[in-house]
Parts: sequence; C-alpha cells; structure tokens
Amino acid sequence: MRDRWAIILAGGDGTRLQPMTRAITGDNRPKQFVPVIGGSSLLDQTRRRTARSIMPGHTFIVVTRKHLRYYEPLAHEISPGLLLEQPNNKGTAPAILYSLLRVATKSPQAIVALFPSDHFFADDEEFMSHIDAAFEAVESRPKTITLLGMTPTNAEKEYGWIEPHRTVLGSAVRSITRVKRFWEKPSATLAAALMERGCLWNSFVMVGRVDALLKMTRAALPELYARFAAITPKFESRAEHKALADLYATLIDTNFSHEVLAARPQDLTVMRVGDVGWNDLGEPSRVLTTLARLGVQSHLAISAS
Repeated sequence: MRDRWAIILAGGDGTRLQPMTRAITGDNRPKQFVPVIGGSSLLDQTRRRTARSIMPGHTFIVVTRKHLRYYEPLAHEISPGLLLEQPNNKGTAPAILYSLLRVATKSPQAIVALFPSDHFFADDEEFMSHIDAAFEAVESRPKTITLLGMTPTNAEKEYGWIEPHRTVLGSAVRSITRVKRFWEKPSATLAAALMERGCLWNSFVMVGRVDALLKMTRAALPELYARFAAITPKFESRAEHKALADLYATLIDTNFSHEVLAARPQDLTVMRVGDVGWNDLGEPSRVLTTLARLGVQSHLAISAS
C-alpha cells in the first residue's frame, strides 16, 4: 500500500439534495457532511471505505473554505497537510488538478484513486476489492487509467454512461475494456439502448498513476494545467494560501468529466463492477430508493415530496 494514494472530493455544494439534508440537520450544509443514510456523514463513510485499501496518511480530502464550519471537526482529526482547502468551488477539474499535483510533490510514482464523497455502497468490502483489482491493473500497465463502471440495473437517464469497446469478456465482472465514448444524461430511449448494448454507469471513481492522470489532464486542459503548475513551488509553504486565492479568483467552473474524461476516451479503460449496491445520492428520489431497498422507513419522504 506504500505507493497507493487516495483523493476524496468533498468540495461540492450539494444544492439539489438541500431540501432533504436541511430536514436532517436544520441547516444548509452540503450532503457530504450529512448522515443521509446511516449514523455518520457520507464523507466519514467514504473515509472508512477508502481506508480498507489506502492508508489514511495517504488520503487527501479536497474541501471548499466556505464550508469550514462543517469540516472543522475533521481538520482537528487528521493531519493538516491532508486537508486541501480550495478558496472557492470552481468545479471538479480544478479540485482534481490541485490534488493530483499535491500528490505528485509527495510521491511522483504514486498510484491514485479518486473518490466522490457523496456516494453510497451497500457492500463496501466488495466495492473496495474492485479498487484493489484496479490498483493491480495499473501496477502492471502504468499508462492505464481505469474508471469503475457500475453494471446498470435500470435505464437511468440522469446518470452519465460509459460505452466500452466490445470484447469477448467485456460482460464479465472485473473485466477491463477500452473506453469508446461517454454519454451524459441520455434520453430514456437512448439509456435503454445503452443498457442493452452493455454500457455502464459512470461512478466517477478512477485509478491511475499520478503522472498518467496529470498527462491526460494537461492534454485536455493545457491552460488550466499551466496555471496550477506555476504555483506548485509554493505548495506546503506560507505562500500557498495566497497563490491559491489569486488563482481561484480568476478561474471559471470546469467539469473534469466533461472537459477531460469525455475529451480523452483514448486514455481510459473501464472496469465492470458487479452488484455493490451503488447509488449516487445526488437527488432526493435516489436517497428514497436506496432507503427502500435497505428496508428503511424514513420521514425524509415527506421532506422530499
């Protein structure tokens, strides 16, 4: 596990789920800081899940400074160097690029797994066994970046989809296939067709060597990459805070999935993940569906209606 690193993305605002999370906490904190399902926050669940395969001391957590009052307890719990504070939320691309460059300064040969902080898994152990398999795949093929694609259970039109190249073993769990293209929030008819031809839900979980991930990002977003690379000498110094503030003040929102992954399918492979009870808790309906699947009755159904 020495060369394994994790990045947990916890800087989003979670506005779509706010009516439900407000019913739980009484305030407007983002969903990653809320015990939406279970007795602990989604971020804490993600941290525990990740720790099955990556040492906590090798896990960066990316947050946004305006959420300080919600993550302040965490700041006292983990090493200060592992909490990466963005001055503002400018989308997933700056958050990922900043954290990848921080990993690279620590361990240039690192293999990195990136995790959203707002997902639910009914079977953490089984899911993390797929992460272990992805790490092993990258170790044998260092230029490979592997996305984890969830085997769909319905023709979901609100998810992003990954279309793999067809292979003989492509339908087997843990098979790894080259990515053909991405489909973002398809129509119901197209989603059904994608499911029929073996496409996968995009979990936005990925594993790759830090240099390969940075190379892909640089190819897709050269200007953004250059601007972040220019401030890397200031990392872990007193000047980092101001350098980040100055940089983020000029950034536009940039989505990593749209601007990097969808633009560079040739750099990507996808691993087919079996039934791990995954759900992206981005909508109230998904929370209620997950609760129903778990056999949990909740007053949250009222707040979501």
